[in-house]
Amino acid sequence: PFHPMVNLQCSSELRMFLCALYTPVCTEYGRMTLPCRRLCQRAKRDCYKLMDMFGVTWPEEMDCNRFPDCDEPYPRPVDLLSSSDSTELPISVQRDYGFWCPRELKIDPDLGYTFLGVRDCSPPCSNMYFQRDELVFARYFIGVVSIVCLSATLFTFLTFLIDVSRFRYPERPIIFYAVCYMMVSLVFFLGFLLEDRVACNAASPGRFRASTVTQGSHNKVCTLLFMVLYFFTMAGSVWWVILTITWFLAAVPKWGSEAIEKKALLFHACAWGLPGCLTVTLLAMNKIEGDSVSGVCFVGLYDRTALRWFLLVGVALLLAGILALNRVRMEIPLEKENQDKLVKFMIRIGVFSVLYLVPLLTVIACYLYENSYRTVWETTWVQERCREYHIPCPYQ
Repeated sequence: PFHPMVNLQCSSELRMFLCALYTPVCTEYGRMTLPCRRLCQRAKRDCYKLMDMFGVTWPEEMDCNRFPDCDEPYPRPVDLLSSSDSTELPISVQRDYGFWCPRELKIDPDLGYTFLGVRDCSPPCSNMYFQRDELVFARYFIGVVSIVCLSATLFTFLTFLIDVSRFRYPERPIIFYAVCYMMVSLVFFLGFLLEDRVACNAASPGRFRASTVTQGSHNKVCTLLFMVLYFFTMAGSVWWVILTITWFLAAVPKWGSEAIEKKALLFHACAWGLPGCLTVTLLAMNKIEGDSVSGVCFVGLYDRTALRWFLLVGVALLLAGILALNRVRMEIPLEKENQDKLVKFMIRIGVFSVLYLVPLLTVIACYLYENSYRTVWETTWVQERCREYHIPCPYQ
């Protein structure tokens, strides 16, 4: 019944008094120490109005007249005296209780949420690692970049629709790649407009529940954003690998556009089928998580295992594309015929590869950095918030 008063800090003495009463300091065996009467009186006086507001009465077992008439700090020095040899060094025992889910972050058991290894718990919607001004900057930065990317990819796709025959293999995968990232940028733009209304669950003050991050597939809009974002992100990466393969086929075995186009069905099956299987697998595993920064839903934001697998897939696709490009680079200088045409071809490959690989390498580097320091960040967050949430602080 005293939880509201403790949280609202009606008295600096109340927490100490309750701890002294219900969890007294350990002294010599068989002797119990009670708090002083003055400590009880000050706590009761300071919290009287707030108790009346919440309809809480002062229990009989906490009657201040029952406590010794003293006014000393608790615990008193005499309580800590021991009959053991004074030369014996004191033993300090500290325990790491792990992470305890605060009441504000608890979730109904049937939703299957997990946070920091604790079931039925969810991260707070207020970002764990960003200050308010940093969060606002990040959101607007993502919004602006998504608009620029959406405009560029939409222009590319419309250009393709105007003259389809102009874009033949081996360059045609660039169009499908642009379509994928047009959808990705559209999802991030929607996330910018929605802010955290989809990525987070609404607060429930009546149940002492704070706003928490959405997990799983119970939120249909969040699930839809995840499916579109993850599917087209993976499809874009696969189309990048297919593009490097078509460049290789055109440069090394000297396949013509018609010969490469005969493999188009296989390319489409891989580019759309593999991301589809991965998306369905993650849906079945309930690995969807809301992102309070961008406003979208994705995978690996709080689940380190999912983050590692996502990182592994990205690195594998990156290496596959680089190997194909390297083979093209090694073979083309050996050709003596059509040097001008080959040089222009290599320039196109080089420009597009730089525009793709630099952002991708940056993202993978960020994932590696996050995977290395995530534990430190989480421990620091718990250390800074443990007193606010009234949970055990990490052992240091």
